[in-house]
Amino acid sequence: MSDANKAVALELYRRHNAGDFDVFDELLSDNFVEHERFPGLEPTRAGVRQLFETIHAAFEKATFEVREIIAEGDKVSVLARLTGTHHAEFMGVAASGHPIDVGVSDWLRLEDGKVAEHWGVMDTGALMRQISGH
Repeated sequence: MSDANKAVALELYRRHNAGDFDVFDELLSDNFVEHERFPGLEPTRAGVRQLFETIHAAFEKATFEVREIIAEGDKVSVLARLTGTHHAEFMGVAASGHPIDVGVSDWLRLEDGKVAEHWGVMDTGALMRQISGH
């Protein structure tokens, strides 16, 4: 089960990096719950899709590089880096052209081969400093 769950998680990152947002409809369960809150977005599959569409619109070549992945039972833990170039408005900050490189930690619970829940932490403080040039 752990290897199959790792494969689902890795596919989620791979397809996201390719800009294939249908992956959220395919690999997140119908009753998916997002525990990492984002202002203005519902904690649902649709809200997560909207978030990542926004990230791709704001950051050219937005890529999540998986550095570590551990799975046990129905849980998968991922350490990753988000990189890209700020080329459109994001969270009220106009395009700066600055590169980003921020840490991300995701924890997923899978059920029947799909992601049922997500908890995560992104270093948004570093992200905002990088895009604002501070």
